[in-house]
Amino acid sequence: MSVPRFKSLGAERLALIALSLVLVGAGLGWRQPMNVDEERFLGVALEMLQSGNWFIPHRAAEIYGDKPPLFMWTVALFSYLTGSPKVALFLPGLLSAATLTWVLHDLGRRLWNRRIGVIAALLFLATYQSYSILRTGQIDSFLCLWVALGFYGMVRHLLLGPAWGWFYAACLAMGLGIISKGVGFLPALMLLPYAFAVHQRWRGVVALPGQGWRWSLGLLWLLAGCAVWLVPLLVSIAQGGGAAELAYLKEILLRQTASRYANAWDHREPFWYFFVKVIPQYWLPLIFALPWLLPAWRQQLRKRDGRTLLLLGWVALVLLFFTLSSGKRKIYIFPALPGLVLAIAPLLPWLLKRWFHRRPGWRKVFTAVAMVWFCLWFVRGWAEPLKEGRNPHDTLMSEAARATGGAELVLINWREGHWLFARQPIVHFGFTGQPNADAAVYWLRQHPTAYALIPATELGRCFNAEQARKLDDTSRAEWYVVGAGADNGRCQPTAPRRVYHFAWADGPGNLQLAVQGSGT
Repeated sequence: MSVPRFKSLGAERLALIALSLVLVGAGLGWRQPMNVDEERFLGVALEMLQSGNWFIPHRAAEIYGDKPPLFMWTVALFSYLTGSPKVALFLPGLLSAATLTWVLHDLGRRLWNRRIGVIAALLFLATYQSYSILRTGQIDSFLCLWVALGFYGMVRHLLLGPAWGWFYAACLAMGLGIISKGVGFLPALMLLPYAFAVHQRWRGVVALPGQGWRWSLGLLWLLAGCAVWLVPLLVSIAQGGGAAELAYLKEILLRQTASRYANAWDHREPFWYFFVKVIPQYWLPLIFALPWLLPAWRQQLRKRDGRTLLLLGWVALVLLFFTLSSGKRKIYIFPALPGLVLAIAPLLPWLLKRWFHRRPGWRKVFTAVAMVWFCLWFVRGWAEPLKEGRNPHDTLMSEAARATGGAELVLINWREGHWLFARQPIVHFGFTGQPNADAAVYWLRQHPTAYALIPATELGRCFNAEQARKLDDTSRAEWYVVGAGADNGRCQPTAPRRVYHFAWADGPGNLQLAVQGSGT
């Protein structure tokens, strides 16, 4: 396979990293947060900046207990540094793309040679899932940074070591990955095929007998990574935490980790989901080579090649780990991709030679197709924001502010976009298990100068439709603004159990950086 050649290793590596930044960063600054995950995480990050509450994330003044805060910290930091939250949201993914490219190039070079390192980096950048994850403003685009560093440290120690410093760096990275998302420990699964390879005396693995105390120090480094957040959190709760803070601690440490894995309450899919619905699409174009790769891998394993065993064993364990959980999303198996790419890269020159040795002209066709493939990803990066357009929640909340004169707005059945793009003070009664229009009726009767944002499905029961003002639609509902005068008197609500007040200091409805003032 013809790959770019540079005189120096540094120039080669910088060129590959630059390519990753160009491809993944195409269109950066044009695109708004569009899906619920992006709206939620950007909103949480901006609320941290505004309130100064860094250890317990909040969503419109209510504690948000689904995820640890490291990703939101990073988005908040980039928002502060750049002054542009809609750019900051996507910078963690860009950082991950550069890191993964470096990791694969360096490991490919060290395990085989420079040519294989280049191939590994290019294969990763050519894979569809790399773009579907790294271009998003989601936690998984940042999680893979820590998984990549953990993976790198493990390989340096287990296959190229002994390198205890890299092993401890891997453990620290896994700890930081855990406080990004609970599955940050995934690189540790590599220890299982490693133990088997050492026991069976496979070639290429580094046996380290009689050093149990050094292995055990890895756990301390992992805990140190987790402690970056957990220790300040525990101290702050001990000094003044109430029932809500204690409930958050239980939620994030237990329910959102082990309980969610064992008995997921959303994204439930059958066991074959990844193999039928995800891999055939998101691991393109790699899967086209599987009919030739499988027997080649089998031959490598027969030769007791420890490199192949550890890489493929880790990929298989990551797939198994997520397959055993009833909750599955296409993004979950992305951490396995670097290991798969490294297992493919050394075989690709042999594979291309086998395909094209009697048809040399096809090698040029293959090179041209690869270049077109990369160009299409770059073009798509710029075209995607134009296709998506303006976030409908942005339009909706802008209309709501004009229709109400900026008065207090009650939200029911709301999504994160309503809060992120709000241009006026909002009132809500909790995100999970949201009450219906009765709660809005109660509030408007107590506060007649306020308004409520009501979906069409809830409008007619408690309000006169002819006195409501129709706003723009979103993908989920048609929306109306109503005032106290639209109350039809048919609903007799009781006081809601919880009431939350929130207002952006500087109007993140326009995605301006809000660092002054506080939510209430």
